[in-house]
Amino acid sequence: MPDQPSVVRSAADVVRSLDRVAHVEGERLVVDDEAALRDRVARDLAWTSAFSEDEAAIEAARWIVWEAAQALGCRSASIHDLYMARAKGEVHGLTVPAINVRAQTFDMAATIFEAADAGDVGSFIFELARSEQTYTYQRPAEYATSVLAAAIARGWRGPVFIQGDHYQFNAAKYTADPEKMTEEIRAACRTAIQAGYRNIDIDSSTLVDLSKPTVDEQQRENYRRAAELTALIRELEPDDVTISVGGEIGEVGKKNSTEEELRAYLDGYRRELEGRAPGAPGISKVSVQTGTSHGGVPLPDGSVAQVQLEFDVLKRLGEVARREYGLAGCVQHGASTLPDELFHHFPAVETAEIHLATGFQNLLFDHQAFPEDLRQRIDQWCRKSVEDQRKPDETDQQFVYKTRKMAIGPFKRELWELPTKDEILVAQRRKVAFLFTELGVNGSRPTVERYISAPEHHRRVPDSLREAVAAP
Repeated sequence: MPDQPSVVRSAADVVRSLDRVAHVEGERLVVDDEAALRDRVARDLAWTSAFSEDEAAIEAARWIVWEAAQALGCRSASIHDLYMARAKGEVHGLTVPAINVRAQTFDMAATIFEAADAGDVGSFIFELARSEQTYTYQRPAEYATSVLAAAIARGWRGPVFIQGDHYQFNAAKYTADPEKMTEEIRAACRTAIQAGYRNIDIDSSTLVDLSKPTVDEQQRENYRRAAELTALIRELEPDDVTISVGGEIGEVGKKNSTEEELRAYLDGYRRELEGRAPGAPGISKVSVQTGTSHGGVPLPDGSVAQVQLEFDVLKRLGEVARREYGLAGCVQHGASTLPDELFHHFPAVETAEIHLATGFQNLLFDHQAFPEDLRQRIDQWCRKSVEDQRKPDETDQQFVYKTRKMAIGPFKRELWELPTKDEILVAQRRKVAFLFTELGVNGSRPTVERYISAPEHHRRVPDSLREAVAAP
């Protein structure tokens, strides 16, 4: 039986765990034994980042993982230039999967890297939505550390795309206090960039007001706030990086998007951005609504209803976005619960990116190797802790299906250390490999290497780590 991960309790213990593996020299981390770092230390640093109760240990672990990623060539990067190549027609025929890793983050990310390595895949994204940060108990610094530690552990070399998904405005909060709500999103962008995210999706589509008389007026708050936040991101990004920014015109689960809405949003966005940051690069992609909903629609027996997804919307709006506005194309949200036979259609209609979350969560919770006692405890937790989210006509199966994601945080460590996780991860790897094939990204690694650079970005050694290194 493999040894269990270690959670280090102090910065001094972190330093001791690096003995003959790596050492701090000035402001840099020097890797002495790459194999040992990949074999056990990266995993233990991820566990320390996620579960230690000592802030100094957490800070030290995150710094070491970040710096090790710089040294070993698996650095956080922006996908912006690949998307600009796609806008020019130089890249086509693939749809970039953006995977929301909610649970078992280190092991799941390692599984994705393993599948990518086997398929020579370079174009894939790890992402976490603002809402997911809350209920999965993962802040951006921890999430980035888990993903980069997994890259180190799997021997990955190349860009690592980490994305802040759905940095979304709450419409009710915005109506009550627009400035306060906007500052929440500004703060989220600052936190993400500081954590090392190089891709951020701004979702101000919740501010679209269909009661307004013209499409421009309906989209105005959407494009105005998206431009404002893009300008902020351009101020905050490193000098040698153009963070990939995404926009959105239609709230997922609502009515399908139209060309008129797309043009109104992008025309208004261009005007606003030029007024705020003349010459600054704008968004690289735009999310549209085509008939899906986040997590799918659960039926009374707990299964998921099939949807009528309009691929023609993705095709037409994507062509407009590329031809008239120089974007990579359209993004499809809420797709992971779609039938397997639909996924090959996305690259066929040149969908730029697809977001995948609940399907992997379902594969975890519903796998035959998932412990029955833990499943029952999660069900009971849902009925006790989030009963207020139950709709009057929902069955128990519908309610649990919809709310069990909220249990990921409270049961986080149990999920990370699940005795049967290896068997479940085998199934996850098969699913990832299948999606890579269907979405046309196998063999995309050379293309990514051609267009994407991931410059080194070093961080100052934390004082607590510096002191621990200097201690006799």
